[in-house]
Amino acid sequence: MERLNRWRAHDGWQEVWRHSSQATGTAMEFSIFVPDHAEGARLPVVWFLSGLTCNWANVTEKGAFRAACARHGLIFVAPDTSPRGEGVPDDPEGAFDFGLGAGFYVDATQNPWARHYRMRSYIEQELPALIAGRFAADMTLQGIMGHSMGGHGALTIALRNPDRFRAVSAFAPICAPSDCPWGQKALGGYLGADRAAWAEYDACRLIEAGHRVPALRVDQGAADGFLEEQLKPEKLRETCARAGQPLELALHDGYDHSYYFISTFMPAHLDWQAERLKA
Repeated sequence: MERLNRWRAHDGWQEVWRHSSQATGTAMEFSIFVPDHAEGARLPVVWFLSGLTCNWANVTEKGAFRAACARHGLIFVAPDTSPRGEGVPDDPEGAFDFGLGAGFYVDATQNPWARHYRMRSYIEQELPALIAGRFAADMTLQGIMGHSMGGHGALTIALRNPDRFRAVSAFAPICAPSDCPWGQKALGGYLGADRAAWAEYDACRLIEAGHRVPALRVDQGAADGFLEEQLKPEKLRETCARAGQPLELALHDGYDHSYYFISTFMPAHLDWQAERLKA
């Protein structure tokens, strides 16, 4: 691992690291904020998964998370959204919703994507092992959150690993990717035409199949231009209600899909996560 940058902030250290990934076969970067702590102490970890076109820098620079993480003693990890580098395929038409910056947190099975686009394995297995080995992380106290495509990632990863995450929350997540254009393009392209293979990457379908998480919070901007066609929070609400999955879903007037929305509600999300990450 190579540390690329380090900044003092909110009585802690904001860092950016690069490492060679076995999962993706590429170099990968992530950012991590570690608040000051007593020697030998282990801190809860919150993962933040970003959305389409983003990398670690978006939330790190605009997410307004450090003050709350310092107050609660939380490590905050922000991975990239896809593999990158020479030889990594991209959408041939340069679309923003597939290819580079749009890994959808899946392990692709279709060529040419299957070689490098293994973001599920990277986020669920490889990066947690790296964080546990290098930083003062208490891996028995983990929460996960994300935005848009990253909200989809947070929901599905937590639903598949309910014993690992005490809390999952999301800003404007893609709730039912099997039923929206972004998800259909990505899941079809990475996994093939058989929709049965999509089910483990669709939060609503996972809940319908019996998967549960202990706590779930979603905040959504009512002025979000992607609300009805792509995000479908009402389908998540209906699915959770039928299944008995607890859900706190709030719609906020005037807020859109941007980091102005995320930064406004980030402290409340971290307060909520911290309450559930108490040892």
